[in-house]
Amino acid sequence: MQDDRIVAMYWQRDETAIRETEKKYGHYLLKIAQNILSDTEDSKESVNDTYMKAWNSIPPHKPCALSSYLGKITRQTSIDILRKKGRIKRHASEYAVSLSELDDCIPGGSTTEQDVDMHLLADAINSYLGNISQDARTTFVQRYYYLDSIKETAACHGMSEAKVKSLLYRTRQGLKSYLEQEGFDV
Repeated sequence: MQDDRIVAMYWQRDETAIRETEKKYGHYLLKIAQNILSDTEDSKESVNDTYMKAWNSIPPHKPCALSSYLGKITRQTSIDILRKKGRIKRHASEYAVSLSELDDCIPGGSTTEQDVDMHLLADAINSYLGNISQDARTTFVQRYYYLDSIKETAACHGMSEAKVKSLLYRTRQGLKSYLEQEGFDV
């Protein structure tokens, strides 16, 4: 079923929308949740929460890209579950591993000034990603947004794992330099 039809069903408050969403995007959403949580039951809970949040947010929202909309909800829901359970530090999920890879190029901390500057940082990262090759950009997003493993990313792009690691390293180094030029303390 087409996304626009599914969204229309949400707008009509037709419960079939949830079943159609599950049929079309269930595996995709479960993969995102599993990459973050590394726990099947928690991942299923996150995906179910995604369906509920989609039901409650459509309307008023009318997403153009339903897959991205649902993926973002699942990602945030999974991160919230992970934080709630206090497992980020002691659980070696793809989420924790991928974030540790970004430690040397993205400023961290939780000062008020840094919290206020998070939007500026996001804009700078988006600007950087908009100016690099498509392979570098999609590999970066696949690894650090969708939290796919190096192996999955390599398979998706038809590259060796070594090439993906190298590409990600160069992209992180470029991002670090770019952020420093933009005035961020890295």
